[in-house]
Amino acid sequence: MKKDPIVEDIRKIREAHAAKFNYDLKAICADLKKKEKDCGHRVVSLPPKRLLKATGT
Repeated sequence: MKKDPIVEDIRKIREAHAAKFNYDLKAICADLKKKEKDCGHRVVSLPPKRLLKATGT
């Protein structure tokens, strides 16, 4: 499969961001949430989807 340069750039950025927080998932998520809040764009939170009960036949 041919490597996509855009995908490779995103992977490098993601790796650098994770390394900045010593690969601590909670710290990474907290930073992303902070950036999301500070960006000024409207963020929409949707309620969780309800699962339909399976009908047995």
